[in-house]
Parts: sequence; C-alpha cells; structure tokens
Amino acid sequence: MTGAATTLWARSFVDELARQGVREVALSPGSRSTPLVMALAGDDRFRVRVHLDERSAAFFALGVGKASGRPAVVVTTSGTAAVNVFPAVVEASAAAVPLLVLTADRPHHLRDADANQAIDQVHLYGRYVRRFFEAAPPVMDGPALRHLRTLAGRAVAAAVGPTAGAVHVNFPFDKPLEPSPPPGDFLAEHPLAAHGRPDGAPFVRISTGRRGADPGQVDALVGALDSPAGVIVAGPGSEPARTGPAVLELAARTGFPVLADPLSGARYGPALGAQRVSAYDLFLDEPGAADRLRPSVIVRVGASPTSATTQRWLARHNGVDHIVIDGESRWKDHGATATLYINADAASTLAAASARLSVSATADWRNGWAAAEAAALAALAADEGSAHEGDVLAAVGAAAPAGSTLFVSNSMPVRDLDSFAHPREEPWEVLGNRGASGIDGIVSTAFGIASQRDEPIVCVIGDLAFFHDQNGLLWTREGDARVVFVLVDNDGGGIFHMLPIAGHEPHFTRYFATPHGLDLRGAADMHGIDFRDTAIAGLAAELSGALSEACTVVLRVRTDRDSGHARRGELRDAVRRAVAHALRDR
Repeated sequence: MTGAATTLWARSFVDELARQGVREVALSPGSRSTPLVMALAGDDRFRVRVHLDERSAAFFALGVGKASGRPAVVVTTSGTAAVNVFPAVVEASAAAVPLLVLTADRPHHLRDADANQAIDQVHLYGRYVRRFFEAAPPVMDGPALRHLRTLAGRAVAAAVGPTAGAVHVNFPFDKPLEPSPPPGDFLAEHPLAAHGRPDGAPFVRISTGRRGADPGQVDALVGALDSPAGVIVAGPGSEPARTGPAVLELAARTGFPVLADPLSGARYGPALGAQRVSAYDLFLDEPGAADRLRPSVIVRVGASPTSATTQRWLARHNGVDHIVIDGESRWKDHGATATLYINADAASTLAAASARLSVSATADWRNGWAAAEAAALAALAADEGSAHEGDVLAAVGAAAPAGSTLFVSNSMPVRDLDSFAHPREEPWEVLGNRGASGIDGIVSTAFGIASQRDEPIVCVIGDLAFFHDQNGLLWTREGDARVVFVLVDNDGGGIFHMLPIAGHEPHFTRYFATPHGLDLRGAADMHGIDFRDTAIAGLAAELSGALSEACTVVLRVRTDRDSGHARRGELRDAVRRAVAHALRDR
C-alpha cells in the first residue's frame, strides 16, 4: 500500500497545482523525486522541461515567473540537489518573483541517521522563502489528502503574494517510488480527496489582495506633493507594467521630472505627458547641478536605483521631504533618507493621488532639468572618440523593435543601459535580476523569460556572467525559448575598474579583474549555437538580422576593459562640464 499511497499523494498535489493555474515545470533528474516527476509527466496540463543542472532549472523557472507573473515549479531530488536551487530562491525573494520549489526528501526514519544523500532540508532556505511547508508522509486517507490539496493552494497563493516570492514544499518519500495504481475501493469511497472538486475547480480559492493605501495615507501624499520643485525617482520594480504608467501619470499631473531607471517600467514607451530626464546618471553628481537642481520633495517608487550617481544625489539631499511608496514586505530605504514611508501598493496609491493633483512644479524648475538634459545629450552627440561599451547598449536600444523584450545582465551592462540608452516613446520591456544583483543564472533566466514570449528576446551579458551560467545554454533544446545574446567580452570583470582597488597592481588584475583568456565560442559550439563576432559599429544591423532569424544566436562584441573604463570617464567629464556651463548661464 505504501507505493499506491505515494502515487496518489503526488498525483493529488500536482492535480491541485494545475487547478490553481500552474503550468510551467523545470526539473532535474534524480531518484527520490520520482513520484513528483511521474505525476507531472503524466499530466498534460503542464509543460515539463528537463535540465541536468538544478541551478539552471531554478533560474529558468525564475525567468518564467518574472515574465508571466505566475509561479513556475522547480523540482529536485534530495541532498545537495536542493541546495543548488538556493541562488534562484534568494533572487526570487529579493526581487518579488513568484517561484515554487518542490524538493523530495528522505523519509523521517532516515533523517539524521547517516542515510545516503540525506541532509537537513527542513527550512533549508531560511527566511528567503515566503512560506515553508513540510508535506506529511503519504497515507491512504481521505482527510489527509484533502489537507494536501489545500496545502497546494496555500503554496501557490503564498508564491503569488501580495508580496510575491519563493515557496518551498518538502516531500518525505519512502520506497517504492515508482507509480503504483491506487486501489479502486479507496477512490470510490473518497472521491473528493482522490479526484478533487468537480469541474476542475481548485480545492480552495485563496484571495491575495494588494495592500492598498488608506484615505489618510493618500491625503498625506497629496499634501506633500503640492510642492514647486519635486522629483520622482522610479527604481527597478517587480511589476513595471503596472507601476511605470502610474509613475508617468503622477509626473504629468504634478509637472515633476522623472528619473526613470531602465527597469522601472517608466523609461520606455509613451511618456504620457511626463518629463523623463535622459543621461541623469552622467551629471547628477556634478556639484553645480546638484545645487542648482535641489528639490523640495522627492518621491521614490521601486527598489534602489541602479545608478550609484542617483543614490549619491539622494543622500546629498537628505533632509528634504522624501517619500517612499512601496507595498512589498522588504524595507526600501537603505540610505535612511525617507521622511514619509507609505507601505501600500505603489500603482494604486499613485493613481489615487494623481486624481487629486494639478501641476505644482514651477516652469523654472522644469526648465532647469530640461537644460541639463539638453546639455548632456549635446555633449554625448559631439563626442568623436572611439567606440566604447556604452555604445553597445545604445545600439541595442536603437535596434530593438517596438514591443520587444530585453533582459540585461548585472555589473556593467545594466549600468551602461542606464547611462547610454535614453528614454524612447516606442514600448520596450526591460527586465533584469536586480533583487540580489548577482551574475549567476543570467543565461537560464533569459531562456525562462523567452519561453513566455512569442518572439526571441535580447539578452545583453558580460563574459563572466556568460561563463558562470554556460550550463544554461542547454535550454536551447526548448523550441519556444529563443534568445539573441549580445555578449560583451572584455576578458574579465570590468566593473572592478570602478573601485579604488584598481590602483593596486599586480594584485588587482590577478584577484579582481581576473582575466580568463577563454574563447567562449567553444561553449556555444558545444550546444550547436550560432556564434558571430561583430564590431560595435555594425551591432545594430547584426542584431536586427539575428532577431529576424527567430533562433538562438550569440553576437560577441570584443572590448578592452582599461580603455572602456577610461572612455566612460571621459564622457562623464564632458557631460558634467557641459551641464555645469548650461546651468551656470541660467
């Protein structure tokens, strides 16, 4: 009876996941997870994908959740296989991305008893999961199965929110693990437990509403925004498609300029009458600009901006009214600048305030930002120096079709996007793993996002991130996951050139920049991926052509770390001089 109970246990849980709307599964092979794998494989409501590396499987599932807003399932066997999922769990937690982790475990009598491949998996991911559930050992019992179905609904609801994130369900399975038909008399006696509710309905519907602002909070916000020199800082968001337009609506109603992070949802697409500032990362820390553009109120939405310049600007103006609006559970004010923190859903709160506001920003305030932006863009346009890594992101921005998706890697790609790919009216979905800002899992996340889009997506990635997740290239076997990788290869960690340690040679090169000397073409060749070298000058045309081919391609752009760092400095200095001059003349 043990095998039959285990089979029915796994099938009932999996059936309930499907009834709750879960469709995507990424798993890695293993023995102890057999009951879950066979239940999923036998249910045609799921798209079950297989990868040899649990870390890559987990990041693929993360990408699915990021792109769809619904949790994908990652399944692992027991032991260190489950530990390999941890980096994706951390990112899901920090970035508020739904993810459902199902780990198979040894039965209780084999735990803490020197059994093979048995580790302590209870609360394995600590506080990085929204909820942890230890499923009961499988039994042939009607009430227990009804409880299990409810548990599946609770797991999905916790992953979705109101603050989305990872949920861990641990299953203790004893042998035999292979499918065994449950007895017909039990199925007949307990139809609700064994087969679920009629007509495919979930066993329990769980409402997970957003945390809305109360009238008092909206009143306080409206009062604070009646100000002559306001600025809106829109950081990376977990729901950019909702929050971005709400930010732009508020900006249009108040007249406040917007510093829109590329991952905010407010930077690309119709401006809706808002004043979006370009190139702010290059001039905000110019002393004259920082003084001339001193705000009377700052409104911040989303996570901390990618731009370190913007973060320093916020700290410089600590003491002015500084309002943070965020409905998630993670505190978002690491600079301790907030004077009012509204813990409520940002999009609905901004909409409620916008309906009661009118333009309060003065023309002089808006014109000052416009003059700074114009001077910055003119300085960039006048530059005749050599091409640099920032031009890679500018080229991608120019070539990306309206409505397309870009997934941008951490370290320098996302920073160059912020500095050199300016706002545009054409819609462009830009995503990134900015929760914990790691370079692990970038390739796999890109494929997960691509699996939820009809057209190939673009992923701009550095050589170290590409190397770190080269196992993720195995996802090219999925026909619906197509990615055009723009690989910026500078043979090492270019971001470390921004740190003071860069002046300490030879230790800097050996221990920080870490040149690897590898030709990454070999990784693509192993997976049968077309790999092409291109120059920055021809990248836009190459990218357009690759997207039209509707298959996975790697476009490598070779750059030099030292000269790239120097060119960024030259451009920043030119912009700062131009902005200082423009504002001095006002």
